[in-house]
Amino acid sequence: MRRQDEFEGFVEAQLPGLLGYARALSGNDHDAWDLVQECLVRMGARWSRIDRDGNPAAYARTALVRLNIDRLRRRGRERPMELVPEAGVEHPVPGVDPWMLAALRSLPPRQRTALVLRYVDDLDLRGIAAAMGCSVGTAKSQVSRGLAALRLRAPEGSSFADHLTGGHDVRG
Repeated sequence: MRRQDEFEGFVEAQLPGLLGYARALSGNDHDAWDLVQECLVRMGARWSRIDRDGNPAAYARTALVRLNIDRLRRRGRERPMELVPEAGVEHPVPGVDPWMLAALRSLPPRQRTALVLRYVDDLDLRGIAAAMGCSVGTAKSQVSRGLAALRLRAPEGSSFADHLTGGHDVRG
């Protein structure tokens, strides 16, 4: 199979999952599409060097996390707009309750990133710290604060802890 065909097959198979992952990281559809597009452009340029027998989807998720961190750093240096653009159309993420998406969107970016790494990628605190480029203590506090904020936003009577954590122990 030609490399181009392999890459096109990878994109076709992984695009919905990568978009959902990027949406969880960024908090909105526009940034998610930008992240995925940049990730795929970079992967396409390096496709011959990426270990395709390993796990190229994990490579893509790692790239998305790093691109999102870079985006957040750039955004911190940008000036805010005077006019707020109109809200875009919301696209549901399969298997995630709408209240959870809204609650994730309300979190600061580092807390949202830490929670996505913990509960989507199932990373321990050391893995989160490595992916975010911070200490284990900072990763732990970001996960803890994010969970506390989500608990406050959970609908009454929801089994929030089981829904998000799947029974994981957040202490790492």
